[in-house]
Amino acid sequence: MVPEAFSSCSSAASTRRSRRLVGGLRTRLVFTFVVVALISAVTATALAYRDARAAVLQRTQNAAVNDLRERVAAVAADFDVPPDQESLSRFAAKVSDGIGARIVVARYQDLVAVSDSLAETEGRITTELRTAVRTGNGARLQRVMWRGEPYLAVGMPVTYADGDHRTSGLEVFAITDLRAERDDTAALLDSVRAGIVPVVLLAAVLALLAAGTVLRPVWKLGRATRELAAGDLGSRVAVTGHDELADLATTFNETADALQASDAELREQEAKARRFVADVSHELRTPLAAMTMVATVLEEDADQLPPDAARAARTVGAETARLSRLVEDLMEISRFDAKAVRLNAAETDLADAVRASLALRGWTDEVHTHLHEGVRAVVDRRRIDVIVANLVGNALRHGSPPVTVTLGTALAGPLPVCGVPQRVRRASGFAAASRPAALSDNAMLRRIAAGAHC
Repeated sequence: MVPEAFSSCSSAASTRRSRRLVGGLRTRLVFTFVVVALISAVTATALAYRDARAAVLQRTQNAAVNDLRERVAAVAADFDVPPDQESLSRFAAKVSDGIGARIVVARYQDLVAVSDSLAETEGRITTELRTAVRTGNGARLQRVMWRGEPYLAVGMPVTYADGDHRTSGLEVFAITDLRAERDDTAALLDSVRAGIVPVVLLAAVLALLAAGTVLRPVWKLGRATRELAAGDLGSRVAVTGHDELADLATTFNETADALQASDAELREQEAKARRFVADVSHELRTPLAAMTMVATVLEEDADQLPPDAARAARTVGAETARLSRLVEDLMEISRFDAKAVRLNAAETDLADAVRASLALRGWTDEVHTHLHEGVRAVVDRRRIDVIVANLVGNALRHGSPPVTVTLGTALAGPLPVCGVPQRVRRASGFAAASRPAALSDNAMLRRIAAGAHC
């Protein structure tokens, strides 16, 4: 039964430690730092990628439009309208040569010429772009995906050089490959993404350092609190700084000072009370010895006295004996309080001890017993005898029959190693009586039980 209690306590302690490690303030602080750093890094990466991609594409688009506009203006100066298929093809080839051999498509009404006759342009120059160029009077552009690759299509109408800038009916389209720009932005994204890991690791290191700085005073305060709870009333915390933790440490020290002062005062009062009880008990022993002798003489001559005087003599004798026991109990209590009593603890069969106590006082026929056999504990047998005698004696004197002594094993916790076991103290007071035991008996039993610590 005791090993099970110890194992349950150790498992509970390990559970508390694991909870502290999993959900402790250090873990939460580090986790918060890492999450904030990760969110910041991801956000910065996304914004950098978006801005870099937009800047690269915008630069490419501007270059493509300007190059096409300048080259078309240069070539169109020597171009006659309306063209035939051959002149339209030469026009497209000249424009393509001037803008880096990009694919150029020239359209005039139903005539279409492509600078690269093998190139497929239908998927890269959409109907929407052609319509926008035909109906507008400036450059139009569109980014498209063709066969999984990005392209930029730029189109513009060719106008006459006169003042009204009338359209000539000639439309020019240029197709620019955007795979290089895509690769550049992807490489930028990879490099920024690779920097997230060092940032997160650095945030974790900084979080650990910050947690150590913040939590070190908390750990010291916790250690001092545990020492204070264990009875070390002189435990204090060093106060450093002027922040909230310093205020908390100051409050703890003030509380510990007040507790230590109260404890010292209580100990002093308790020592005075013990001395008072011991002095009173000691001073009462001398007059009680004389009273006991007188009461004994009166009891011996009671048969020769008148009935009323004989009854009074016997009452005086009984009360004097009771007062003597009370004084002895007070002396016993004072010795327990002063820790001057040495317990002779040994493993004892409690049922045999109870039967022996009843038989010694001749109460075997007057008291019913329900004693479980095999109930053993490490106790001081003489103390058990005193407890049984006091409780059963009070039940016989002040209670109503039947008086029953019950010994069981109803146990609220593990047995103490020495002294009065809990199963004895919980055994229905050992007596089913209509009135409780006298105050001095109960006080003595509590002191004996409380003093049962080796």
